Amino acid sequence: MGTGRWGTQMIGRRVDSSGRMTYSGRLDMSEGDQNVGDEAGRGPMDQFTAHLDRAWDLVHRGDLRGALLSAEKSIELDPQSPEAYNLLGYVKAALGQADEALEHYKHALALDDTFVEAMLNASEVLIHPLHEFEAAIAMVEEALDFAENDDEIADALLLKYDAYLHQGDTDSAARVAKRLPDGPFESPRLDFLVGRAHFETGGHAEAKRLLSSAVTRETFDADAHYTLALVHEALGDTTAMVAAFLDARAVDLMVPPVPWTLDRPAFAARAKAAIERLPVPLRNALENAQVIVAESPGAEVVADGIDPRVGVLLDTAPRGAGPALAVEPNVTRIFVYQRNLERAAEQLSQLDDELDLSLEEELCAQFPELATHATQRTRPDGHEH
Repeated sequence: MGTGRWGTQMIGRRVDSSGRMTYSGRLDMSEGDQNVGDEAGRGPMDQFTAHLDRAWDLVHRGDLRGALLSAEKSIELDPQSPEAYNLLGYVKAALGQADEALEHYKHALALDDTFVEAMLNASEVLIHPLHEFEAAIAMVEEALDFAENDDEIADALLLKYDAYLHQGDTDSAARVAKRLPDGPFESPRLDFLVGRAHFETGGHAEAKRLLSSAVTRETFDADAHYTLALVHEALGDTTAMVAAFLDARAVDLMVPPVPWTLDRPAFAARAKAAIERLPVPLRNALENAQVIVAESPGAEVVADGIDPRVGVLLDTAPRGAGPALAVEPNVTRIFVYQRNLERAAEQLSQLDDELDLSLEEELCAQFPELATHATQRTRPDGHEH
């Protein structure tokens, strides 16, 4: 089975920063947008609160530029607010400005050295993209001194777990996983994140409990359905695995394609170019094969146990009698799944690498004798294929 990279990025990594609430003091925005521009009659603190809450609302809607303006206005209104600097750091991180984000988190902590959320946000930036793992672990330890409930403790320990995984220290990561609270968690997202950590460290029973809760509490969490399928697979329950894979596929297809998605002919051209880049023995196996581009594997394919997030599938001709090497590998059709590969790539500049590696992975899985000819490279997330 595949690793489901695009939903969870790297297995073992945090799914994204929105997996946890970044400022628990947000006001309820359920009555609609606050008219921040209508500030007549409001005191400075009312204006400050309106801009702060407006900014978080815009963050969760994906309007980062608007959130940035509101965050900057909130600091203008209250330059001594740690919440405002934490917010500004969060927006900067989402915009890809990690160094600036870290400075704003540090400013928030200078104003309030017990501000757990700013510590966790800073730790996340230190892990990725800055790769300052020891600093992140130290920050997490500090946050644990002030964590007040199971959600905060779990969130902090998950970051520490991630930092060790990024360092390749799986033993330390496993020890951290054993320290994770049992729940129940206030945030259903933590059922998924903690459950996934247990799965990755071999705690299948605990993972099944938490992930089953996650898919009940958040029906449209494709990552939770997908990881639960992997747990069922590990436990040998093929029927439950297929059902969870089908659920994950259904939810995945509800998510819009990536913003930079290519039109079908352009993507097909990239796929064919990737075939031409393969080492000769691998390329020869695909000679004269028909390239078929689709969004993702069909339900009937997934029902047969195929990973719904796989990037490439090969339809091979029978290999005849006699020793395996007596008959050359022969592929008749190549199914290339655009939605899955684009999500796995995360950005257009990484798409060619994802195509190359997915083709190599599938070819070597089908024809093990080709593995010695494969190009040993790593994915954009750092995993060797």
